[in-house]
Amino acid sequence: MINKNSKIFVAGHKGLVGSSIIRTLKKKGFKKIIKIEKKKINLKNQFKVFKFKKKKKPSAIIICAAKVGGIKANYKKKAEFIYDNLAIQNNLIHGAYINKINKLIFLGSSCIYPKFSRQPIKEKYLLEGPLEKTNEPYAIAKIVGVKLCESYNDQFNTNYICLMPSNLFGPNDNYDLQNSHFFPAIIRKLYEAKKKNKKEVKFWGTGNAMRELTFVDEVAEACIFFLNKNIKHTLINLGSGYERNIKSYINFVAKKIGVNSKISFDSNKIFDGVPRKIVDTKIARNYGWRPIFDFNKAFDITYADFLKKN
Repeated sequence: MINKNSKIFVAGHKGLVGSSIIRTLKKKGFKKIIKIEKKKINLKNQFKVFKFKKKKKPSAIIICAAKVGGIKANYKKKAEFIYDNLAIQNNLIHGAYINKINKLIFLGSSCIYPKFSRQPIKEKYLLEGPLEKTNEPYAIAKIVGVKLCESYNDQFNTNYICLMPSNLFGPNDNYDLQNSHFFPAIIRKLYEAKKKNKKEVKFWGTGNAMRELTFVDEVAEACIFFLNKNIKHTLINLGSGYERNIKSYINFVAKKIGVNSKISFDSNKIFDGVPRKIVDTKIARNYGWRPIFDFNKAFDITYADFLKKN
């Protein structure tokens, strides 16, 4: 079992999820957190990754490291999204196995599920249909990661768990309008509109696509929770159950930060992505996990962090 003195390696510690996990581990009193700067080890380099793990000998690994981005980034950089993610996760997962590290959390995304999946999305719906084209390379890489963990669990009796959260938001997010996910992009765009006193703000798509949003600290809590579970499921969904359409999220943020600009949409359906995406969390709940954060409070925490950096 994992305890406060266990050595836990968090791969991708500077990103949205990784930084949340580091904060949460420290808050809970974990003393031996292993991190590595990207400039010191390229996680696509198998030899260096294996050597690092052999030297550090962590008790558990949490894989947050990945090449991520919104619809536009996925659409424009397909080759990078599939290659980089396959290389990173394969090195980390296989490196765990050859160094006899039996506790591992692999973090993915609900985009692994079919574009027109039945809703709410159950884990068993994986591979039931075609993926959303705009993020297909990223999704395929993550599916490979799930199947890799599943195969190691079946063949070698490891305890590799794949957690698939819905859309995430929180402190330390990426707010770049070209590469971010939809919610941080909304925050950035409306903040700039208020700052520049714009009369109108135009968003991509129709605004009708439905999305579930989960506060990133929920995932951090879940990682620690499941590290101490020996379970029979490899793939487990995480979600808040908080679902709205894109227009509703835009109106919510505009009201919260005091934007009076006219809101419009370019109505290009390609930027809607999947029409609806809410995950079924029955498996996670059956193990005892529950989301605990209120959306309104979580937004206030997120926006306060955003303002500190802008």
